[in-house]
Amino acid sequence: MEKVGIGIIGCGNISGAYLTAMKSFPILDIRGVADLNCELAAAKATEFGLKAVAIDTLLADPTVDIIVNLTVPKAHVSVALQALDAGKHTYSEKPLGINFVEGKRLADAASLKGLRIGAAPDTFLGGSHQAARAIIDEGAIGQPVGGTATFMCPGHERWHPNPAFYYEVGGGPMLDMGPYYITDLVNLLGPVSQVAGFAIVPRKERLITSEPRNGERVPVHVATHVAGVMAFANGAVVQIGMSFDVAGHKHVPIEIYGTDGTLIVPDPNRFGGPVEFLKKGGEFEVRDVTEPYADGNYRSLGVADMAHAIRSNRPHRANGSLALHVLEVMEAFQTASDSGRTVTITTQTERPSPLSKSLVDGRIGR
Repeated sequence: MEKVGIGIIGCGNISGAYLTAMKSFPILDIRGVADLNCELAAAKATEFGLKAVAIDTLLADPTVDIIVNLTVPKAHVSVALQALDAGKHTYSEKPLGINFVEGKRLADAASLKGLRIGAAPDTFLGGSHQAARAIIDEGAIGQPVGGTATFMCPGHERWHPNPAFYYEVGGGPMLDMGPYYITDLVNLLGPVSQVAGFAIVPRKERLITSEPRNGERVPVHVATHVAGVMAFANGAVVQIGMSFDVAGHKHVPIEIYGTDGTLIVPDPNRFGGPVEFLKKGGEFEVRDVTEPYADGNYRSLGVADMAHAIRSNRPHRANGSLALHVLEVMEAFQTASDSGRTVTITTQTERPSPLSKSLVDGRIGR
């Protein structure tokens, strides 16, 4: 299949994972990397044997089909709109935008121009999450009833070299980590219909303990502890907790409850991990994961699926409809907290089709 030209904008902390994983997908042809910080782009290009170019040069390159947007969250929509204006499809790091209004603006612009948009996370395409999806699809859990989704930690200022953006608008545990959990839940259960929740700010500033900014304090502009409930269109009700204020806990990342069984889903920030299933009246057992992409960090699988979808003229899975729906759900927790009422979700999205439908010889597009 003809390769798809890829341009990378944003050469920060996450770019290394993308560039490493892209080597796994022959359809992706990286034409250049760019960043407002030219030295950063040059260093990344040298590290991976690529070409560093100016952003405008990359956008003007006729051999680039998809711009992969790895900038900070507050720049996701502005950079994606630039890509659309240049006639390029675009795939962004999560979240799609820092609020629903700007995410909708991006989706409308893409629709008007007849171009594709996509967004991380693509971890729901990983082998373990696809295996969990298959268990639900075969009816093993019976009627889905509910579940839990939990990410709680003391905060990213412990390890990230430049963590301030996690506490700016567009950050916080819900917009930073929520995309992994809610996207996977939509993959497993379908779209969300209503949200209720509370969002609090226990601390007004955070002390950085990572290098090189150890000892610096940064202000907090977003809720850092969010708890709520999502009602899904299929009738299931899932409790969720996202926090940068918890010293430790013993919850598993995701549990799904059905009338006939319970499913334990691994960390949705990873492509693999153990999948456990309990049949009513039995004990939890670890299920074999035979689906591909469970044995490593394939952070660009969504881009590869998008590239194959362009060449095959089919929908891609980590698509704009899914990302916009997840963004609306995440924003609804703050709206529900501020208003003291349940929020009805306005967007609709389809469950992405199982990745198995696009596999050839055990790998996508081969």
